Amino acid sequence: MFWWRRTALRKRVIVNLDEKAFSGVLWAKRGPLLVLRDAVLMQHGAADTPLDGEVVIERARVEFIQVAGG
Repeated sequence: MFWWRRTALRKRVIVNLDEKAFSGVLWAKRGPLLVLRDAVLMQHGAADTPLDGEVVIERARVEFIQVAGG
């Protein structure tokens, strides 16, 4: 049931929020949270910023998620 929910796990994604985006490996979905590893913060007009550790994002703030091709 709901096999499509797992299609992006362990893949490189771009999580788009209102004013910024995060690129990284979608490591886990825990309730209302998404966990990214090997993440990079991307903001308009600024250089990409690599982030240490895991990034936790509330699903309610996500506008859309892009799965990297290839």
